[in-house]
Amino acid sequence: MSSGSECASGANYEECRTTADWLLSVTPVRPTVGIVCGSGLGGLAEMLKDPQVFNYSDIPNFPRSTVHGHAGQLVFGTLKGKPCVCMQGRFHLYEGYPVQKVTMPVRVFKLMGVETIILTNAAGGLNQDYKVGDVMILKDHINMPGFAGTNPLSGPNDDRFGVRFTCMSDAYDRALRQLARDVASELGYGDFLQEGVYCVLGGPSFETIAECRMLHQLGADAVGMSTVHEVLVARHAGMRCFALSLITNRSVMDYDSQEKANHEEVLETGRLRAEQLQKLVSTMVARLEHNNNNNSF
Repeated sequence: MSSGSECASGANYEECRTTADWLLSVTPVRPTVGIVCGSGLGGLAEMLKDPQVFNYSDIPNFPRSTVHGHAGQLVFGTLKGKPCVCMQGRFHLYEGYPVQKVTMPVRVFKLMGVETIILTNAAGGLNQDYKVGDVMILKDHINMPGFAGTNPLSGPNDDRFGVRFTCMSDAYDRALRQLARDVASELGYGDFLQEGVYCVLGGPSFETIAECRMLHQLGADAVGMSTVHEVLVARHAGMRCFALSLITNRSVMDYDSQEKANHEEVLETGRLRAEQLQKLVSTMVARLEHNNNNNSF
């Protein structure tokens, strides 16, 4: 792992511009949609036609993905005729990266022309009505690290990315959420589709029982270790955001329970639900193309 000062590099405008320009020079794809794959959900990238794959280690200024289940590569191609870029593996605070480095790829996406970003993650279900294998559309989030001052927008603001104070009451695009519900209904996915509030924690340890109870009381339906920081940066840059959580385990709320959260069940649930998630996202992207042409989105 790089030292703190080295990790911090790659987050300012000039370095993001350098990375974006390098990528634009090595691929003919001009993406308008960005997709970020969560734990065990990298199969979304395999749906891209005529893919061009770049390992993170080969991309200037890019961090390295260190988590099992995250391939660590950027994939360019087309999905339902729409030019896309897909991250197979994201970065997390618990890997030791500063939050500005964690979110740096989102700014690179923006500089490459991405207008809409679709994010997926694996999450623990706090809502007692949620089952393992459910898919939750994010309608809002609770940024726990942000309460303690860990926010990718902290520090000097660069107006070339966005304004100093970013509105987050509309973080998750309402039209995209409705589109997801419509597509899920058509595909027969209504029985496992939910919509709720996601809470991000720093990780890497899973939550204690007391923490799960507290988060549930605060109004969180699911808990995880990603996505929110990327959404903050994307909204700051004026991108439209849509996010899905795959509920891979039910958070333990009972002191008498013998259940224990583990990363293997996260990956296994991802495998079981992968095909349906891919169908949902690809159909949404196809509609995006159609609706963009009609200025509906």
